[in-house]
Amino acid sequence: MRIIMIAILPLAGLILGWVIRWLYARFQLSSSEQRAERVVQDALKEAETKKREALLEVKDKLIRERNQLERETRERRNELQRFERRLLQKEENLEKRLDSLEKEEKAFTDRERLFKEKEVNLEQEQEKWSRELERISGLTAAEAKKLLIQSLENEAKHDAQTTINLIEQEAQRTAEKKSREIIISTIQRIATDISAEVTISTVSLPNDEMKGRIIGREGRNIRTLETLTGVDIIIDDTPEAVVISCFDPIRKEIARVALERLITDGRIHPARIEEVVQKVTKEVSQTVLEEGERILFELAIHGMNNEGIRALGRLHFRTSYGQNVLNHSKEVAILAGMIASEVGADVQTAKRAALLHDIGKGIETEGEGNHAEIGAELAKRIGEEPRVVNAIAAHHNDEEPESLEAVIVQIADAISASRPGARRETLDAYLKRLENLEKIAEGFAGVEKTYAIQAGRELRIMVNNDSVDDAGARSLAKDIAKKIESELKYPGRIKVTIIRETRIIEFAR
Repeated sequence: MRIIMIAILPLAGLILGWVIRWLYARFQLSSSEQRAERVVQDALKEAETKKREALLEVKDKLIRERNQLERETRERRNELQRFERRLLQKEENLEKRLDSLEKEEKAFTDRERLFKEKEVNLEQEQEKWSRELERISGLTAAEAKKLLIQSLENEAKHDAQTTINLIEQEAQRTAEKKSREIIISTIQRIATDISAEVTISTVSLPNDEMKGRIIGREGRNIRTLETLTGVDIIIDDTPEAVVISCFDPIRKEIARVALERLITDGRIHPARIEEVVQKVTKEVSQTVLEEGERILFELAIHGMNNEGIRALGRLHFRTSYGQNVLNHSKEVAILAGMIASEVGADVQTAKRAALLHDIGKGIETEGEGNHAEIGAELAKRIGEEPRVVNAIAAHHNDEEPESLEAVIVQIADAISASRPGARRETLDAYLKRLENLEKIAEGFAGVEKTYAIQAGRELRIMVNNDSVDDAGARSLAKDIAKKIESELKYPGRIKVTIIRETRIIEFAR
């Protein structure tokens, strides 16, 4: 029995523990349900509170919006009332103006009627006086009108011609004075070397034995050099010198430099000649491009393509009457720019046209035409504007100048070519020109002696005092000047000076 009790006790403990645990769980569940119910109740109360608050807020907002709407409505109503009052006032003003206009229209109608009556009366009076004037003068109205118009027309023509003559005289005086001032100022402002650059066509040799080495065995060296450069090499009895002859100045320069380098190097044979000529050709071609770019940079002229730059650079090796053509073109461009700035012309166009005016002299061509025509064609091909093309073509009057810049280029070219020292001429031509000057003067009656001075720019004439008086001296100077103009060609102008003097000599003993 005791054993059974011992066995039952644990089982009873387990059952009792399970019951206690079950009771505790039921108690916890009941407590959780109570808490959940309280939470739900609190949530319902809070929701009801928020609902009431939201309703109050909405009502408050509606009240505010309604007040705002009522205020805006009152303002609109007041504004409409003001607008209505203004319209009524304007309507009253318009009615007053209409009444005033009606009164003015009536007054205007009355005045117009009076004017018409007066006009009719004036026409009647005019016809009466016209008939009276026709009776007195013996002329009809048409004839009198014609005579009056002719008289007024003749008087107007006379006055106009008088005014035109005065303007022309004043313009001639002013223009001559102004043009002299501009040209003198331009010449004084330019600073250019007087000495002219001359292309060298003679190569000096260290000794006469070098001539044989240049010729080579059976003339192969000189033939190779002439074939590669396109020049004629003249080896004659001139001691220690070789002459290079060629129409193309670029080829002449290549041949000169190549020959000088071969002489300095000492190795003269066909292979070496070909090597040196190729190298010098590249160097001269680069020099041509650099000279063209240099002159454009110095004159601040831009926008020219490589063909134009190279044609311009070729002028560095070209001379005309001993004057370097590139330096001459630069000088003409400077002069043209100065003159253009003085007379209000386009300075850049004048400078550009002046720089390119002789560009045709540096172009290889087999066609016909002078350098002005060739230069104009090149300028047109490289995209120069029509004024520049016309100035190039017209600088020797082959075409009519179409712009003020073209005339400026002609003037600048004449100044540069005719200044002292700009160009040289052969001694024979120089002496012949002086002799012709003196012969022309000596052919007039009363001339005793003639002297051509200042390189032929002045001719001084001594006349017989007994056979030529003062008036005759003045007439003689004009006749001699006209004959020089008609028979001689010369740059610039020649001053003719007549000297007539009386010398009375006595001796005191």
